[in-house]
Amino acid sequence: MRGIRTPRRAQLTRGIALAGAAAVALPLIGATGAAAATPQAVAAAPVHHSVVVGDTLSGIAAKYAVTGGWQKIYEDNKSAIGADPTHIRPGLTLTVAPAVVQAATAAVKTYANNLDGWIRESLDIMDKHNIPGTYNGIYKNVMRESSGNPLAINNWDINAINGVPSKGLLQVIYPTFAAYHIAGTKFDQYDPVANIVAACNYAADRYGSIDNVNSAY
Repeated sequence: MRGIRTPRRAQLTRGIALAGAAAVALPLIGATGAAAATPQAVAAAPVHHSVVVGDTLSGIAAKYAVTGGWQKIYEDNKSAIGADPTHIRPGLTLTVAPAVVQAATAAVKTYANNLDGWIRESLDIMDKHNIPGTYNGIYKNVMRESSGNPLAINNWDINAINGVPSKGLLQVIYPTFAAYHIAGTKFDQYDPVANIVAACNYAADRYGSIDNVNSAY
């Protein structure tokens, strides 16, 4: 969306004011990880078994890996089987509950709370929304615009004079952030991931990709 952003200075980092922090590059540590999968008990749907000649409750229990064995099948079907569990007539339909199995839940991807983690999380979100950009493209622009400080704010250029100062890792003004914000990220210019994703969305619209940005944009 062209025209939303007012042309800015050639080198912002020389005039940046920081919201209570020094403008320093954050170490690239703590790559993405995944939380351990948590096993959950999953009960299989009951099976309706039609008795054939030669069937026994113990054999059926083994076939379906029934927890509780033949006694469980007999307990669940006693009214149909009768008093003697060793005699089951062909054609009788038994309700059989297979064993409860342990299924692992999907691992949850986690990200380090630093510049490396913010970029990686942003790239995953961008991938889901078809927003182009690479790690290196984001990193080089972050370092030029804010030196990696998510609380960076420019209080002196034309945007600041107009009441919409550039903020955050990639120094976006509010109208740009609002127009290119991606749902699911925080609506906060200072939020590292929201700032990166919105800026990359804007850069994609205007320049084709954040990778094509090599100066004030």
